Amino acid sequence: MVALIPKKAGTDSATPSKRRRPAAIGTVALAVPLALILLVTLIGPWIVPFDPTKVVGAPSLSPDSQFLLGTDSNGLDVFSRTIAGARIDVTIALAVTIAATMGGILIGLIIGMNEAGRGLGGFLARAAARFLDLLEAVPTVIVALVVVSFFGTSSITMIFTLSIILAPIQARLVRTEVLRVRGDAYLDAARQAGLSETQLVFRHVLPNSSVPALQNASVVFGMTIILTAALGFLGVGLPPPTPEWGSMITRGAGDAAIGKLWSAGAPALALCLTVASVAVVGRRLTKGTRRSH
Repeated sequence: MVALIPKKAGTDSATPSKRRRPAAIGTVALAVPLALILLVTLIGPWIVPFDPTKVVGAPSLSPDSQFLLGTDSNGLDVFSRTIAGARIDVTIALAVTIAATMGGILIGLIIGMNEAGRGLGGFLARAAARFLDLLEAVPTVIVALVVVSFFGTSSITMIFTLSIILAPIQARLVRTEVLRVRGDAYLDAARQAGLSETQLVFRHVLPNSSVPALQNASVVFGMTIILTAALGFLGVGLPPPTPEWGSMITRGAGDAAIGKLWSAGAPALALCLTVASVAVVGRRLTKGTRRSH
C-alpha cells in the first residue's frame, strides 16, 4: 500500500507565479530595447555624429573610435545611418499601423453590418468580403511590389501602399467580430430601448468589434517594418542614399560576403530587435487585455 504525502500549503499557489516569472523577465528584456529604439527615433537627428547621406571616410572601414560601426562600401557612416534608419522605418510603421487599423475597423464594420442585408448594399458587402478573402491568398510582398512600382517610391507613397495592403487584415478581424456581436441578445434589448441603428453601432458594436484589430496592431507594426525592409532589400524601396534598414542590408551584403559584417549586421540587428520587441510586448498587452475582460 502506497502512502500519500500531503503537499504543503501554498505550493500550488506559488507555482503559477514562478512559471510567469521567466516570461515577465523576457518581456522586460525586450521592452527595454523597444524603449531605446523609440527614444532613438525621437532624438536620432541630434545624436548622429555624421550626416547619414554623406561620404565621411574610406569605403568599408572597420569599427573604431571615430566610426563606431565602421563605414559601408560607399564610405558612409554605418552608425549614423542605422540611427537615422530607425527614425524612417519606425515612423513609417507607426503611420501605417494607425492608418491600416483605423481604415480596417471602418471597412470591417461597414461590411459586417451590411453583409446579411438584401439589395445592392448587401451584395456589395458580400462582394467586398470575398475580395478581402482573395487578398489574403496573395503574398503580401508581391502585392507591395506591384503597388509600389505603380505609385513610385517615397515615404508618403510607402505609407499609402502599405496601409492599403495591411488594412484588409484588420478589416477581416473586425468583420468576423461584428458578425458575432450582431446576434447578441443585448443588441435586441438596446433596440427595444429605443436606440437607432447608428447609436447601436457606435455605442455597442464598434467598441466591442474593434478590440481584435487594436490587439493586432503590434502585428501590423512588425509586418510594416519587415515589408519596408523587404522592399528596400529588393531595390524598390526608398531611393538611395536614404538610410533605410532594408536597403542598408542590401548594400552591405557585398561586404558581409568577405567577412566585413558591420555594414549589413547593424541594420539587420536593429530590424530583428525592433520586430521581436514589438511582437513580445504586444502579445503581453493582448494577454493583459483579455484577462481584464
